[in-house]
Amino acid sequence: MVKICCIGAGYVGGPTMAVIALKCPEIQVAVVDISVPRISAWNSDTLPIYEPGLDEVVKKCRGKNLLFSSDVEKYVSEADIVFVSVNTPTKTQGLGAGKAADLTYWESAARMIADVSKSNKIVVEKSTVPVKTAEAIEKILTHNSKGINFQILSNPEFLAEGTAIQDLFEPDRVLIGGRETPEGQKAIKALRDVYAHWVPVDRIICTNLWSAELSKLAANAFLAQRISSVNAMSALCEATGADVSQVSHAVGKDTRIGPKFLNASVGFGGSCFQKDILNLVYICECNGLPEVANYWKQVIKVNDYQKTRFVNRIVSSMFNTVSGKKIAILGFAFKKDTGDTRETPAIDVCKGLLGDKAMLSIYDPQVSEEQIQRDLSMNKFDWDHPVHLQRTSPSSMKQVSVVWDAYAATKDAHGICILTEWDEFKTLDYQKIYDNMQKPAFVFDGRNIVDVAKLREIGFIVYSIGKPLDEWLKDMPAVA
Repeated sequence: MVKICCIGAGYVGGPTMAVIALKCPEIQVAVVDISVPRISAWNSDTLPIYEPGLDEVVKKCRGKNLLFSSDVEKYVSEADIVFVSVNTPTKTQGLGAGKAADLTYWESAARMIADVSKSNKIVVEKSTVPVKTAEAIEKILTHNSKGINFQILSNPEFLAEGTAIQDLFEPDRVLIGGRETPEGQKAIKALRDVYAHWVPVDRIICTNLWSAELSKLAANAFLAQRISSVNAMSALCEATGADVSQVSHAVGKDTRIGPKFLNASVGFGGSCFQKDILNLVYICECNGLPEVANYWKQVIKVNDYQKTRFVNRIVSSMFNTVSGKKIAILGFAFKKDTGDTRETPAIDVCKGLLGDKAMLSIYDPQVSEEQIQRDLSMNKFDWDHPVHLQRTSPSSMKQVSVVWDAYAATKDAHGICILTEWDEFKTLDYQKIYDNMQKPAFVFDGRNIVDVAKLREIGFIVYSIGKPLDEWLKDMPAVA
C-alpha cells in the first residue's frame, strides 16, 4: 500500500490531500503540521479554512484513509511520497529583501526528512518555490542521506481559492517535473499514477524540474498581468468617459485574448500573485535580466496604484477628508467564497483610510474579527510566516469595529466601500441602507457589482471603478 504524507496543513496541503484520499481509497494519506491548533481544527467539525465542498470531502475520508496529525516525524518516516507544502514567504531582510523567497521553512523540512527517513522516498515540492529550489533541496537530502535514495519532483498547484475542490476534481492540467534520469522518470511515473486515478492522462504534463518550477511563477505572473492591464485601462476609462465593462467585453471576445481575468477591480490579492512576481523579479535580476525584471515590477506597481487611486477617490469625494467619518467596509477576504485575507486589497484600502483618521465598520461573512485586527496591525509579508510565529494578540484598533451584517456596518455611515464581490452584496436593500446613512451618502464599488443607475436613483453618489464618473466626482483628482 502506497503511503503519502504532506507536511503543511494549509490552503494547499489540506484540500489537495483530502481529494487524493477521496479519489484513491487504497492510498493512506497523512497531513502533518507542527501547529497543534491547526491540526485540532482539521480533526474538528469546524475546519481551519473555508472552501466550498471541502467539508464533505474531508468528512468522507477522515478516519478511513485520511488523517491529520502533529506527529510530523512518524508519518514522514513511514511515507513513500512526501509532499512539502510549507510557507515560502518573501524575505523581509538580508539578501533579496522584499523580493526573494525565504526558504527557511523549506530547508528545515528537507533536513527533517533526511533525518527521519529509513527508506527511499519521493519528495514533492507543492509550495510555490523559486526556480532551482529543487537543486538546493536535493543537495541537503543527498548530503544527509545515510545511503537512502531521494527523488525530488516539482508538482506545483494551480488551485483558485473559492473553487479549489472543483479545480482538484477537474484540473486544467497537472504538472509534474523531475530529473531526466531513469530514477527521476520512475518517480514521475509513481506520482502520475496517483493522479491518473481521476485525471485524464493527457492532462498530466511531465517536464524537467526547472520547467515545472518556472511554469507556476509564469502562470501567476500572466494572470496578474491581465488584471493589472484591465485596471490600467479602468483609469483611462474614467478619464475619458468610457465604460471598462464594455471595453473588457469587447476585448474578451477576441478568441486570442478570451474573457477571463478581465474584470476591473480595486486590485488583485491572494497568497500567490504578488509574492510570485516579486520572486520572478528577483530571479531575473540575479540572472542579469534587468529589463525583464522591470517589466514584471510594473505589474505590481499598477496594482498598488489601483488601491491608492481608490482611496484617493474616497477621500477627495468626501470633501477631502474622512477624519472622524464612519466608512462601512463590505468584504475583507481577497475574493468571494473564501475566508482568506492574504494580500487582500482591503488591507491597503483600510490602512489608507485609517491614515486619514476614518472610523471603519467592517463586515465579511467569512472573516473573523481577530483575523481582521491581526491583518490591520501586521507588517507587510508577516502574514506568510506560520501562524505560531505571528503576533498572537494583535493590538485592537480603536478606529475599527467588526460587525455581524451589512446593515449594522452601514448604519449612520457616510460612505460604503465594497471590497469583496460576495453575492449577498448585490441583493442588499440599498433603499433601507440609504435611509439609515448620513447624507450625502456615498458608495465606492471596488468590484463593480452594484446597479449604478438604480443606486443613483435612490440618491447615492456612486463611484464604480472604470465607469463613467458621477457628476459629483468629475472635477476631483483620482491621484493625490
